[in-house]
Formats: sequence, structure tokens, C-alpha cells
Amino acid sequence: MACRPPGSASYTVVIIPLRSSLYSLDALRFYLWVKRLKDLEQEKDALCSGMEVLEKARLWYLQRLDENRARQGSFQTQQSGVNPREDGAAEALSCLLRSRIQRVNGSLGSVMTEPVTSGSSASLPDAVSDSNLRWQNTALAQEVSDKNHKISLLEFEKDTILEQLDELQAR
Repeated sequence: MACRPPGSASYTVVIIPLRSSLYSLDALRFYLWVKRLKDLEQEKDALCSGMEVLEKARLWYLQRLDENRARQGSFQTQQSGVNPREDGAAEALSCLLRSRIQRVNGSLGSVMTEPVTSGSSASLPDAVSDSNLRWQNTALAQEVSDKNHKISLLEFEKDTILEQLDELQAR
């Protein structure tokens, strides 16, 4: 799927002299109009590029589905003789692949469900705020994990000291 003909990856700059001052309202309107056209063209290029990636991804998904069905068929016909070492490695690779696929699916799902408003960036502050909240949540979760680890070490140290105290009192 191609949205643009080959060799058309660059943009053309058009300079049209205005009869009025550079600082006039007409010059500003024209500049904003050209800028908006350029932004729309870049958005179209990004969407077309995304369509190409999605087409390749669709083919990759179909190939993986076929391979999965083939493995399921061979696994069902094979009753025993599974090598635990090979099975563990295959399971680890399968888990990694599943994790990556779920991450990609989640990202695509969020791109498609996020509201995009034309001509307004009302959702941009919300997206930034959401991103900041997620980052803060991750940082706080890491901090809690670090504190829990420290608490565990201190409790272990306390238990060791109490055992030593009991030994000293027993003498």
C-alpha cells in the first residue's frame, strides 16, 4: 500500500510576494495557511507510513498465526518425548513474544481510542497530564518497592540482633 509516489519525500516551499507589508494581517493569514497545509501534508505522510507498517504487521501476524497453528497441530500429534530444556527455551521465547505483542496491541488500541479533535489541542493537556501521572505512578511504585526492600533488610537485621541478645542473656 503506497500513499505517495516514489521520490516524493520532500516538500516544496512556495514564496509568493505580497503587495502589503510583511507585518500585515494578510501576510500573517497567508503564512498560517501555508503552515497548516504543510502540517496536514506531514500528517498525511505519517498516516500513510503507518498504513505501510500496519500492512507489514498484518502479514507478520498472519504468518505467526500459521506457525502457531502448525505447532499446535504437531504438538497434538506428538504425545510424549518433549525435551524439558528445549520446551523451557521455547516457552521463554513464547512468553517474550506474547509480551511484546500485547504491548503493541495496547499501544495501537490507545492510539485508536484517544479522542483527536481537529483544530483544537484540548486533548493535548489531558494527554500530557495522563503521561505525567503514569510516570509519577511508576516512580512512586519504584520508591515503595525500594522502601519495602529496606524495611525487609531492617527487619532481618532486627531479628539477627534479637537472636544475639537472646544468646547473650542465655549465658
